[in-house]
Amino acid sequence: MKEQIVTWLNRFLIADVFLIFFAFAWFALAVIGRSIGIPLGFDLWLKLWIPLFNPAIGILFLGAFASWLISKISQKFSSN
Repeated sequence: MKEQIVTWLNRFLIADVFLIFFAFAWFALAVIGRSIGIPLGFDLWLKLWIPLFNPAIGILFLGAFASWLISKISQKFSSN
């Protein structure tokens, strides 16, 4: 059961990392586009920052911490 939870947590975190990479690439392109006068969705990106990208970063850090904590707890119980 624990292995299944850790596996699904890791899969979710991988998807979250790809979302964050996509958000960063979009941000970089949108900033470059805005500086040269090509609209590449910078205003839409700003509207999505608080409800989508900001929580995704928080979830990534929380999930990484939870994964670390689960592995430390399982090491503690398996060594006894």
